Amino acid sequence: MRRWGAAAFVAASLIGGVLLPTVPATAMHGAVPGDFNGDGYRDAVLPAPGANVSGKEGAGAVVVLYGSASGLSASRRKTITQNTAGVPGVSEAGDAFGSATATADLNRDGYADLVIGTPYEDTSKGTESGAVTVLWGSRSGLTSGTDLPSPFSSPSHYGEDVAALGLGAGSRTRVAVAGEDGTVTLGGPFSRTGTFGSAVHNDDTTSPLSVALGDFNGDGVPDPASSTDRLSGLSGLSGGEIYTTPAYGNALKGNGLITASGDINGDGYADLVAGDPDEPEKAGVDGATGGRVLVWYGSATGVSPATTPVQITQNTAGVPGASEKDDAFGGSLAVADLDRDGLADIVIGAPYESLAKNRAGQVTVVPGRRSGALGTGSYSFSQDTAGVPGAAETDDFFGTTVSVGDVDKDGRPELFVSAVGENNDAGAVWVFPGGSTRPTATGSRVITAHAVGLTQTSFPALLGGDGLLSRI
Repeated sequence: MRRWGAAAFVAASLIGGVLLPTVPATAMHGAVPGDFNGDGYRDAVLPAPGANVSGKEGAGAVVVLYGSASGLSASRRKTITQNTAGVPGVSEAGDAFGSATATADLNRDGYADLVIGTPYEDTSKGTESGAVTVLWGSRSGLTSGTDLPSPFSSPSHYGEDVAALGLGAGSRTRVAVAGEDGTVTLGGPFSRTGTFGSAVHNDDTTSPLSVALGDFNGDGVPDPASSTDRLSGLSGLSGGEIYTTPAYGNALKGNGLITASGDINGDGYADLVAGDPDEPEKAGVDGATGGRVLVWYGSATGVSPATTPVQITQNTAGVPGASEKDDAFGGSLAVADLDRDGLADIVIGAPYESLAKNRAGQVTVVPGRRSGALGTGSYSFSQDTAGVPGAAETDDFFGTTVSVGDVDKDGRPELFVSAVGENNDAGAVWVFPGGSTRPTATGSRVITAHAVGLTQTSFPALLGGDGLLSRI
């Protein structure tokens, strides 16, 4: 059976018929916009884990576009690498700095901070042991950083995915990290000198791939959730196992490769969402043709392993399109309130969706609901949507990653969508402005790698991140 990551891995490694050095597998999540310089406008984060830095291919970079009343401008940006003054480490080939990013005000000083995963960094703990760096916000923006070290003695690919959530002082602010050998949850208080309150590592589940944080039981403290890689010996499953309590035997019903959280039904408890984009091993037994998304609702007791999740596919009533083999619906994921009704909506990428061209990609938004079945009122965007710049092309993979945040302070959050295959795998990010009731294609714009100074031609920059596409 073909796994959807394998075809993308080939596409990202072959440009103009010439086989290029393959890009390391990188993680799924991209940071939501955050106000890093305290000017009242949130700033967008565009990772480029394949960026060349001083001749080092795939060293990686993060491009920050500063928000303003007029939105984003490619000229008002800062490109951050491990060669940037104040950033720990040195840019080296294949580090993939920016593979995963997350935003939160970790030290509670009023400035958002940026957490960056570099899973292929060589450290004193070993080759490709990985690193996680916090770039601290300030009146001058992101100007200095410190590392959050792994408590594992011999970590592997630490920083493959990161999540951050601040709900208050001390332990109510947390960072979660995935690495090949386990998950790490760090609690506050955090400081600019690199100190933190606690670190809990867990190696009781095999090959964590994605992490999320959400207050699933309403106690005011972020709870960790994770999904494992499907390559962890889980025979017969379309994706990995999902955990809110990472220990053998505690896996939730259902499976997937990427997790996110938000209060979808407005009951005050965060809900857990997982994307399961792969084809089922056995139809009707596990997974869904074309991919699926699963939702577990939070409660006063959190999310129980006995809970049966709600399943959403492109065959769900109200969801645009139809479930077709290898769509990879659920290949990227974000949960945020796009229509400002107080309920979190689910943003779902299907980067393998074939439109006029094969694997052009599509993004679907499923609105949150206080009651009734999810799916009603859903809508979608692609490069073939009227008003969207560009056109759907074979292997664009529109919807590789998705994110949401208000960058012009009009109270209407923007939707960010990447297509890592755009422009021969240089990658691009589309910005959909917030409308009166939801994001709109009218006035949408595309930010290319070239526009933000990533002009390399010999190695894909992967602007926006390559999400799950490199998983094989």
